[in-house]
Amino acid sequence: MTVQGVLFYLLATVIVVATGIAITRRNLAHAVVYLVISFFGSALLFYLLGAPLLAALEVIIYAGAIMILFLFVVMMIRIEKPETPLFPVRQMIPALIAACVFVVSGALLLTTDVPAQEAWLESAVATPVAFGRFLFTKHWLAIEMASLLLLVALIGALHIGKERPESEEPAP
Repeated sequence: MTVQGVLFYLLATVIVVATGIAITRRNLAHAVVYLVISFFGSALLFYLLGAPLLAALEVIIYAGAIMILFLFVVMMIRIEKPETPLFPVRQMIPALIAACVFVVSGALLLTTDVPAQEAWLESAVATPVAFGRFLFTKHWLAIEMASLLLLVALIGALHIGKERPESEEPAP
């Protein structure tokens, strides 16, 4: 196994473990931190696979902007901890079945041989300038809609987190 193969499996393990820890944390701030670790691992994986632009976008957009927004929302909203167990049994059984299916299919993919007749996919390389021109000429409306949705989400989070005066009763 090459050094890149070892790094790939190491990064994949870090991503899976950090994401698993993030979805099992009861403290939402800790979950956001573990999700940031997962995003940094994904960025390193993109870089290892030869996509430095995607790695930079992963760090800037996901690990930077969106996780900071999530952290602000988590800090502004007061959430009481539920008294129920973390995973009820009725949710655990379908999750275990899905996990078994994924583990078996992954094992089958790793152990089966690829026929020699199949051609490997050639990598497509796009410079950041070409990607930006394509994105902002062909998909400018989708980018504007996404930025508007993020603005509405931020305003909604500020409105939810705003403290109400004591004389005002909460709406039903």
